[in-house]
Amino acid sequence: MTGERTSDRDEVQPKETIAFAFDRMAVARFRETFPNARWSDSLQAWTVPGKTARHRITRWLASEDARRSPFEEDKGRDAYEFEPILSPYLQVHDHGFRVRTPYSRTIVDELRQIPFARWNGDEKVWEIPFSSYDDLRHRWKVIEEAAKRNEPEERRKRAEARKGTDEEARARRRANERRKRRLPVSSDDMPPVGRPIATTAYGIVVINEVTGEIVDLGEVAEHHPDAGDEHVWAGWRPATLDELVHTWPARNLPGAYEKIRGWWPPTLDELREARRKAKSRDRRKHKGDEAERSDL
Repeated sequence: MTGERTSDRDEVQPKETIAFAFDRMAVARFRETFPNARWSDSLQAWTVPGKTARHRITRWLASEDARRSPFEEDKGRDAYEFEPILSPYLQVHDHGFRVRTPYSRTIVDELRQIPFARWNGDEKVWEIPFSSYDDLRHRWKVIEEAAKRNEPEERRKRAEARKGTDEEARARRRANERRKRRLPVSSDDMPPVGRPIATTAYGIVVINEVTGEIVDLGEVAEHHPDAGDEHVWAGWRPATLDELVHTWPARNLPGAYEKIRGWWPPTLDELREARRKAKSRDRRKHKGDEAERSDL
């Protein structure tokens, strides 16, 4: 599918993605409903800007469901009956399939590439029409393996297996270093203060001060192997969602120099992931605040 590509101005807005099988009339209806939507070659999906984009996409998908021919639905039903997916993570209902799994970014990325798949936030389940069964079956192995890995019991077993190992000790040292919220930066090439940057060590952060304190190389060699004699400490904090939304993505991927330096202007993919995490943090904080008020 081809179409208009996203611009830098478009990318600073909150947005959602949608992918569906190419059909000239469906694309025309989609563009009529979403005149500001843009096609992304990298995502192989349409991007729809706006805070209410997901709700509007869900309504449009529901209207498209009503248009889908009985033949497409029957074909998907027959394919399922002939070669069913037997899994505790998949349920069949009147209009298609429901996928309910532990959270995994891998699963979300896979499901978003299935035509007309949509997230039902009320029931915490992904819904997929019968007509998309072939796409679902094609991606199911990856989805199910990721779901099994993220079951609470499996995560607990992996944590138990790491106890007392060198891996656990390294993880604790990494966590202790992260809590200090400091980053070694070259005194000859310092990052901007007060603006989101991508880093090798901590993802996207905002530098809030450069202390000028010389880095002890012996102390940080494990966590910051590229630090040198000219490096000093800079303090950092997580970037807010508002800062991430209003950060322009870099036009080019970081090169070898930026990787060694340890920071660079964030790319679009890095900003998308950081925005998702920031939204989750804000939702958790909002729920916590509501729970606290309810206890008063």
